[in-house]
Amino acid sequence: MQINGSACVKCRGGKNLCGLSYCPLMLRMIINDSRIRSNNIYGSSPPSLFVGRYGYPYVSLGPAAPPEIGDTSIYDSPEEWVNLSLNEILGFRYSLIRGTYVTLVNDVNNKYVKSLQELALTVNSVDTEMVFEKVPKPRIFFDEHLPPQGPSAPLKNFKIVSNPLSDRRLEKVFYDTDLKASEGITNLYQNNVPVSAIQRLLSVGGVGTVRFRKLVPTRWSITAVDSMVSNHLVSQVRKLPIINSYMLYVRKFMNNLFIGMLIPKVWSFEWMEAWFPGSTWNKFGITAEIEGDYEGYKGRTKYPGIGGCYYASRLASTEHLLNLRKQATVILWREIYEGFDIPVGVWFVRENIRALLKDRPKVFTCVNDLINYLKELKPTRVPIEVWIRKSNLMREALTQERLDKFLR
Repeated sequence: MQINGSACVKCRGGKNLCGLSYCPLMLRMIINDSRIRSNNIYGSSPPSLFVGRYGYPYVSLGPAAPPEIGDTSIYDSPEEWVNLSLNEILGFRYSLIRGTYVTLVNDVNNKYVKSLQELALTVNSVDTEMVFEKVPKPRIFFDEHLPPQGPSAPLKNFKIVSNPLSDRRLEKVFYDTDLKASEGITNLYQNNVPVSAIQRLLSVGGVGTVRFRKLVPTRWSITAVDSMVSNHLVSQVRKLPIINSYMLYVRKFMNNLFIGMLIPKVWSFEWMEAWFPGSTWNKFGITAEIEGDYEGYKGRTKYPGIGGCYYASRLASTEHLLNLRKQATVILWREIYEGFDIPVGVWFVRENIRALLKDRPKVFTCVNDLINYLKELKPTRVPIEVWIRKSNLMREALTQERLDKFLR
């Protein structure tokens, strides 16, 4: 992509005049950061850790910390990132230097895994020391499901050098080796443990009955927690009364548009995405590519083809319905525009849907009024008629309204 130099002078990384959701020059400066000069890193882990998936059942895992001491908790707390710029998030993530160690997923009792479990149980930043076999190379690794990952190198030695303060909620589940994983995860969620902390504990084999505990790749643990928690919340939502009006939510953020609609029907859910040319997964296309998945009242039995964003958005949606003490059909549309061209992880969807549904909705008495309002407002770049044609649950809602009027 060719960027006008005069635009860079005016923008200085803060106005997104090039149309990208981040500054390429800032990213280059972050990658060329010269702080990584040795194979010995002393710093405060947020706490942060990572378990890879390549080579399974052998996996690469290890802790991560920046070369600084103090409160670094925000570096690995996606729940706090939704109002930050992508430049800030990339800066946090690149600062985390990660050690790697290869082991079998069933080997949850070796000293490295025990140290990582100790990290996963903490509530504050933990002072650590990592000695690498070689100096970590400057790079950033991107993944559809994970937050950006910074430099890494094989671990030679790792130790926690401060006295970590464990979270009693996490400890209770960790030491209860008769508790099933799904029960432990929902227990932690109900006790207000952040989703990101639950995901870390699951990754290091800290949840479930003793016989079945094993390391879980971070990519899988993220979706597993979103899925299990939202399954639990859906079971509660189904018992609630149905809302009595149609609600519309609109949010624009970082070259993304989110549309949320609550329909007065029994629980069902749909998540759809439109990736425009020049965006992450449609860099070389010429038209917007639309994909989606949905479930009815009884849920779904197959993993959604659209990936982990489905469960991340479903978690945020069921949280909102429980706050309302109501049941509804939830329809979510997302448009991703040119300039949003690097994957940042499913946390982006979860936290943006949470933010979307916290706003005051526009309320309607019928679905046609909602659709007509959207046509007049024109917040989307994909025509509303195309969204409706692609949306199973919206077509169903429109058909149901017509049938209701006919039967009166």
